[in-house]
Amino acid sequence: MDSSDKIRAADPASLQVVKYPDPRLREICTPVETIDEPLIQLVEGMWRLMLDSRGVGLAAPQVGVTVRLFAASPSFSPDDLQVYINPRIIEASGTIEEEEGCLSFPLIYTKVKRSAVVVVEALDLEGNTFQETCVDLHSRIIQHELDHLDGRLLVDRMGAVSKIANRRALKELEAQFNSA
Repeated sequence: MDSSDKIRAADPASLQVVKYPDPRLREICTPVETIDEPLIQLVEGMWRLMLDSRGVGLAAPQVGVTVRLFAASPSFSPDDLQVYINPRIIEASGTIEEEEGCLSFPLIYTKVKRSAVVVVEALDLEGNTFQETCVDLHSRIIQHELDHLDGRLLVDRMGAVSKIANRRALKELEAQFNSA
């Protein structure tokens, strides 16, 4: 199935956050080939869901659509909604370790070491390529969501102590998934 078929198969009005350990979260996502009305509707649905879920970032695989795009709002404001289509980091510098959460891992937080500054290149909804220098939380969002597009999850970034501390919550998510 190509990216356009995956996007058309989604219902933007009924998007839900996919929770760990859903296997779609582990897929390496397909590049977006066409920016068209179904893609725009998907992005608008992702923005709504992200804000309703109190998130600052949401990757397409987190709504079950395994294509290379994510939504973000570093200030958690509807005026700051952004989309990154086929994103890639072209520069990274510095490191910072901060606590991080994920909508696919509700109520689980862990310290994650990330680059302090990244330059991301992506397409916008008009198909224009743009570059953006991101720092602090914005940099963390870009790196976290790119991890999703590559099938890498918050649990993969946890150290041994954090995995032990979050063991019960992870087991509960696995049980919920297996009983669904």
